[in-house]
Amino acid sequence: MSNARAAAAARRLVAQNRKARHDYFIDSTLEAGIVLHGTEVKALRQGKGNLVDSFAGEKGGELWLFNAYIPEYKAGHRFNHETKRPRKLLVNKRELSRLIGAVQRAGVTLIPLAIYFNDRGIAKVELGLARGKKQYDKRETSKQRDWDRQKARLLRAKG
Repeated sequence: MSNARAAAAARRLVAQNRKARHDYFIDSTLEAGIVLHGTEVKALRQGKGNLVDSFAGEKGGELWLFNAYIPEYKAGHRFNHETKRPRKLLVNKRELSRLIGAVQRAGVTLIPLAIYFNDRGIAKVELGLARGKKQYDKRETSKQRDWDRQKARLLRAKG
């Protein structure tokens, strides 16, 4: 089994932001830890969570995840969490200064692409350093995807 396949098998995907790859050019990605309450972890282990319209940003010299929706855990009762509270992201100092500098300088944004559990069972967030797409970029991407699909069909029919 290759390293990429082993890494994908070790990752248990919980939530994915599919809209992000449609609306943004993803320049680079990185993995960050996330600080969660107990009921949030249990809700994520049930496969619930939504990253649509969420983003990461700097607040007080730290990196935070905003607008990520993790529903209440049904058995949590009075110990439940807020569903859309800001959550602290864990990255090392050098990575943090690089990301904040890129966001301030280059006009890019930090978009969460996925929340998953790694092979050790720890919740992680995959962040993408992203530039916004214009409408014509989205149309071009759609045309290219359609052409690739059509090309694959033709090759299958011939071959």
